[in-house]
Amino acid sequence: MNPQPQDPERVRDEDLLCRTSLEVIGVLREASNVTVLVDLVEPDGAPTGRKAVYKPIRGERPLVDFPTGTLAAREVSAYLVSELGGWRLVPPTVLRDGPLGPGSVQLWMEVEDSPLPGAGLIDVLRPEEVASGWKRVVDAQDETGAALVVVHADDARLRSMAVLDAVLDNADRKAAHLGITGERLWGFDHGLCLHTEPKLRTVLWGWAGEPLRQEDLDSVRAVRDAVTDGSSGLEALLAPGEIAALSTRLEALRASQQMPLLPPDRYPLPWPLW
Repeated sequence: MNPQPQDPERVRDEDLLCRTSLEVIGVLREASNVTVLVDLVEPDGAPTGRKAVYKPIRGERPLVDFPTGTLAAREVSAYLVSELGGWRLVPPTVLRDGPLGPGSVQLWMEVEDSPLPGAGLIDVLRPEEVASGWKRVVDAQDETGAALVVVHADDARLRSMAVLDAVLDNADRKAAHLGITGERLWGFDHGLCLHTEPKLRTVLWGWAGEPLRQEDLDSVRAVRDAVTDGSSGLEALLAPGEIAALSTRLEALRASQQMPLLPPDRYPLPWPLW
C-alpha cells in the first residue's frame, strides 16, 4: 500500500494534544472510570482555547473480560482505525503522560446533544409509529406492558458508525456514546473494543445482514492493507492476538460483503441502551 499523505488537521490536532500541558477542570462523575476534563495549555502558559478528555490508566476499573490497564490504548487504537478507514468518526486521541500518569487524551468536541429519544437518530416508538426511514433494533415494553420498539434512523452517518463498530468489535455502543456537531457525527468511549473474542454490542443493529456499500468495502480494505503492511501503528497499542482478531474481522467483512448478523449465542445489546 502506498503511504497516504497525512491530513494537516489531524497532524495539528495530535500535536496540540501531545505538546500542551493538561490543566484539570474537573472530573466527569457519570463515567464508570476516572475521566477528567482538562484545558490544553501551551508550555509558556498561554491558553489554547481547547479542552480534552483525559482517562488515566490508573483510574481504569478492573473488568472481568478485558485485560487490566488496556482501555486507554484501545481508545487510541479506535481513533487510529477510524482514521485509517477514512471514517473520521472518532475525535483525535493520543496516549501520553498526564497529572495522574499515562492515559488517553481525546480532543473535547462541543456536541449539541447525544441522540436522545426524540432527537431524530435513535428513538423509542410505538409499533404503529415506525415508518420508513427507521430501522428496528429491538422490541420492548413500557411500565404498563404496552409494546414499544427501539429504532434508529436509516442515516448514512450512523451506518458508517455501524461499520466502524463492526471492525472494532465495539462491545459498548450506547446511544449516549454518540454526539453531533452541526452535521457531523462523533463516537466516544471506545475502551471496550478490539478484543480477541466477538463482543459486538450496539444500538445500531438495524442494518444487520444488509450489503456493505462500496465506500464501506473501500474503508475496510484500507484498514486491512495498513494492518497487513505494518503501517497502522496498532502494534504498539494492542496484543498480537488482538491484531490477529482485527485482521480476521476485516477479512470476514470483505468476504461476506455484508453487515454482521446478530449473534445467536450471546446478548447483542449494550446496557443501558442510553
